[in-house]
Amino acid sequence: MSQLVLGVDLDGVCGDYESALRSSVAARRGVDPSILPPQETTGHFHEWDLSAEGFREAHRVAVTQDRIFRTMAPYPGVAEVLWRLSDAGVWIRVITHRLLFNGLHEASAGDTAVWLDQHDIPYRDLCFIGDKAMVGADLYIDDSPHNIVNLRDAGRTAIVFDQRYNRHLDGPRVHSWAEVEPLVLDRLARLDRDPAHPSADEQEGHGG
Repeated sequence: MSQLVLGVDLDGVCGDYESALRSSVAARRGVDPSILPPQETTGHFHEWDLSAEGFREAHRVAVTQDRIFRTMAPYPGVAEVLWRLSDAGVWIRVITHRLLFNGLHEASAGDTAVWLDQHDIPYRDLCFIGDKAMVGADLYIDDSPHNIVNLRDAGRTAIVFDQRYNRHLDGPRVHSWAEVEPLVLDRLARLDRDPAHPSADEQEGHGG
């Protein structure tokens, strides 16, 4: 069987970063989280009147004090779908850009591993990197418009995990993990029909 490498983002795809950060920001302001509007654009959450520096501080507090990378809610079905894909022969490669700011790496990386274990999410590799096209995968799933555009510009195939801030992007698009599964299985079936197709590890020289 040919092996399909699936590059999986975390925040906004596997876990609800926006809601976790919203709760942290609201707690510091002493307000109900519901008064903070949904994120409509990427960046530093200007919808919550955060400047770039304000977002940096809000993220730091959320990660180091509220430990959101350990406590954020997973999206429904993520573990179950990834296990079925793994059992079908898909290599799960988690690729995340969580090491945003210096001084937060220990909490960010450690809590990420704890969160993945707590929610029984299967994976073979865990990569912390901004330029995701540098990490080999046959298929990616991401929510960030910046990442999606960069991946596609690099000739990669990327599925858009639907969020308000990425609806200007062309598909393929999914709205839930239930919609992810058939797209990935179809890609796996096409690889199996073309055994000469090299895996992403072979293309990039990774050993897995």
